[in-house]
Amino acid sequence: MSSYISLSYLDVALASVFIVLNGLISLAFKLGLARKLLFVSLRMVIQLFLVGLLLNWIFALASPWLTAGVALAMGLFAGREIWARQDKRLSGIWGYGIGTGAMMFSGMLVALVALGTMIEPQPWWTPRYALPLFGMILGNTMTGVSLALDNITTTVDRERTAIEAQLMLGKTRWQAMLPFVRRSLRAGFMPIINAMAAMGIVSLPGMMTGQILSGVDPQEAVKYQIMVMLLIGGATGLGVIGATLASTYRLTDDRHRLRLDMLVQK
Repeated sequence: MSSYISLSYLDVALASVFIVLNGLISLAFKLGLARKLLFVSLRMVIQLFLVGLLLNWIFALASPWLTAGVALAMGLFAGREIWARQDKRLSGIWGYGIGTGAMMFSGMLVALVALGTMIEPQPWWTPRYALPLFGMILGNTMTGVSLALDNITTTVDRERTAIEAQLMLGKTRWQAMLPFVRRSLRAGFMPIINAMAAMGIVSLPGMMTGQILSGVDPQEAVKYQIMVMLLIGGATGLGVIGATLASTYRLTDDRHRLRLDMLVQK
């Protein structure tokens, strides 16, 4: 079964009716969201059409260096989103580097393992497989890492008195920070845990739905979706743990002192 129903541009435009309805409701209730809804909708449409053109070009060239360059650009843009979502962030390059580095390392590691041992396209870096897979992993990992980093920085700033009291009592920096590290790890893990718990019962995920609509057998679509979600869960966990521990290390020093001077306000 390989047939699919093609959409016209008019069909795509009709899907915006409900966004327009939401904008009208926002105006009626004076929510101040109408312009934002319009802006993000237009931005999404433009971005996706441009990405579609770019992917056609990349798929046609099938260059490993171009594929690697696009993957790197995706990671750098995602890192910027992580950095922008934090109310308090580490100063200097650390504010951008920790989240980006943890996300890129975990995302690339998991994607490379999947391409080399599970999906096995020929060649393994084939952009048609590598870029969509890496994009799905990266997007979800970005959410977990940004939540974990925002939690650790804001919590440490708020609970500085309790942390410094523990340090004065002779606790090491890791012992004093452990409750807040755990809280941040839970915050980072929560979106993927909720997504996996609801999948198949509350929601049909986008990748699986897209494959079914394009004519793929539902059982085959299910296998791909399970694999992707497990990969996303693994990458998110590694990214969240790496970013949280690195931030904890940066917010303290070898003399077991709290270093809130490393934080800057958004």
